[in-house]
Amino acid sequence: MAGDGKHIIVIGAGIVGASIAYHLARRGARVTLVDRGPPAGAATGASFAWINASFRNPKPYYDLRMVGLQEYRRLEQELEGRLVVTWGGGLNWDLEESEIEPLVRRQANWGYDLRIVGRQEILALEPNLRAPPELGVFSACEGALVPVAATEALLAGAEALGADIRIGCEVSDFLSGRGRVTGLETTAGSLEADHVVLAGGVASAGLAASLGFDLPLRSSPGLLVHSRPMPPLLGRVVESPGLHMKQDPDGRLVAGTSFGGGPAPNDPEAEGQRLIERIRSALSGSEGLEMERITLGLRPVPEDGRPAIGPVPGAAGLYLAVMHSGITLAPAVGRFAAMEILDGAEVELLAPFRPGRFAA
Repeated sequence: MAGDGKHIIVIGAGIVGASIAYHLARRGARVTLVDRGPPAGAATGASFAWINASFRNPKPYYDLRMVGLQEYRRLEQELEGRLVVTWGGGLNWDLEESEIEPLVRRQANWGYDLRIVGRQEILALEPNLRAPPELGVFSACEGALVPVAATEALLAGAEALGADIRIGCEVSDFLSGRGRVTGLETTAGSLEADHVVLAGGVASAGLAASLGFDLPLRSSPGLLVHSRPMPPLLGRVVESPGLHMKQDPDGRLVAGTSFGGGPAPNDPEAEGQRLIERIRSALSGSEGLEMERITLGLRPVPEDGRPAIGPVPGAAGLYLAVMHSGITLAPAVGRFAAMEILDGAEVELLAPFRPGRFAA
């Protein structure tokens, strides 16, 4: 196998790092994954975890997201039930009415399963909605997952293939020489490697800067409320103005207000309670809904909004994988990164997303 004998270190135990570690190990590489925190302990664990390729994305980004969505089907089979995806689809009316028809037409031309639905069909899809709109859009191909559980499933899969998962291991510096990264200095000692993958979310910019590479990254706060378990109330992801929500398989409802991010709230607890009230107003049967916890994650978003995936200019041996929409993209990025690192391939779908665009 192409990975035989090659030692690859992956920095980051979020879903992107976990997927890359799993795919490298599956190809026969010797993999060590390090993270100073727990699995999915940063942006991943605070993600809404909606798997989709829809809406206002340009075509190259849509194409990559579509591959990510499709790759989840493969991962479900490979991980033999340890990875659970809820394929209920996505129902959306967080749109101006004038946007609906052009959006559906564009997505249909690209081959995406998206269609216009009226009030009666919306109620048939989600009968517990108190005030369904007259029009919305529905995509049956979309899904959702529990992000921490999905990350743990990928890490367990990697570990079963021989990967060394080192949680609580913090990176202090890179080992390098003659323009090439050769390993890491960590709190557990030095680690040498043939390649290093940097998938550390918002921490990636600081680590890359230590090698002279400026990764312009903004940290977009995202607050979610998680309820105590409830009987089944929702069967799919629902996006309405000012409220997106889903119900996990364990009965917990998860909700937020915006995918676009914004300033972190001054009082997260109060914002969580406001979200609980919005859910109660939106769903019949949710009168007894109670907040269990809130999560506030910093989503890593490169300055131009697109992922940064691939070799880092001026630092041979270092491969970067930082992006918003890490949930949707993780399976594709894991497989493609393994191909590029172990085979020396250049995946055409990744061409618009190279880190080198920032070096110019």
